[in-house]
Parts: sequence; structure tokens; C-alpha cells
Amino acid sequence: MASIKALKKEINYVLGELIEAVYEWESETKNLNSEAGNQIIDNCIEVYDELIDLVNDKENPMKKDHFKKVNEYLEKKANEIADQINSLGD
Repeated sequence: MASIKALKKEINYVLGELIEAVYEWESETKNLNSEAGNQIIDNCIEVYDELIDLVNDKENPMKKDHFKKVNEYLEKKANEIADQINSLGD
């Protein structure tokens, strides 16, 4: 990541796209405001808050390594949430 600002934008974009995917699924299936969809959206919001807290952590002296780990964690969580979204169709 080139900067904290870029990392925050990436977090926002990725999780926003996942939330949008839930809304699209709900719209396509006419299952608006579903319990499963709401749980996934809540999970996205929790992950967002957790990641922003990690990015804003001023105590870590190894910034580059720390941000790399945050980015890896984002990828891991995004894949888990994407799998949840994909299983909604089953």
C-alpha cells in the first residue's frame, strides 16, 4: 500500500462492493431485508470498524509490515464474506 489514505479507500471499496452484492442478491431473489443478508452486512460493518482501528493504530513501530498485515487480513475477510454471499444462492 502506498499510503494510509489508499489503504482506507481500499477497505471502503472492497467492503462496499460486498454489501452491494448482498443488496443485489436480495433484489434478484425478491428477498428484501433478509436475515441472512442483514447478518452479512453487519459482519462487513464489523470488519470495516476493526480494519480502520488497525490502520489508525499509532503504537505499531513497524508501519510497513503492519499495513501489509492489515491488507492481508482485509483479503482474508473479504474472501470469507464473498463465500458467505455465494452460499446465499444455495
